[in-house]
Amino acid sequence: MESFTVTTTLPATPEDIFNAWLSSDGHSKMTGSQAEVQSESEGSFSAWDGYIWGRTIEKERPLHIVQTWQTSEFPEDSPDSRIEILLEKDSAGTKISLSHTDIPDDQGENYKQGWDDFDFTPMRTYFSK
Repeated sequence: MESFTVTTTLPATPEDIFNAWLSSDGHSKMTGSQAEVQSESEGSFSAWDGYIWGRTIEKERPLHIVQTWQTSEFPEDSPDSRIEILLEKDSAGTKISLSHTDIPDDQGENYKQGWDDFDFTPMRTYFSK
């Protein structure tokens, strides 16, 4: 299993990022791809036309989210990976630290780059408006 942590700063408040991450409309708008998110505890989600799915297992408004996470590229018998998102207010907006653990071997680098390309870059554009 592989793991990594990525960090970036977004021009938004922790509350705005937290709310968008855990809502269908907000998540869809901030990433530019359709997402379905059940915001309640243990709520499921899917994103990128069903390529990604999982469920929210912990949340502490507005600073902390933990979700199970899987894609259609994981081996069929692979357990869910896990993402932990920490949101920390700073002078430029919010520092977001995302730790992604329990990734199937030889897939970590692709997902590490994917978080920047398909999530943080469009989020930066969305929250800059």
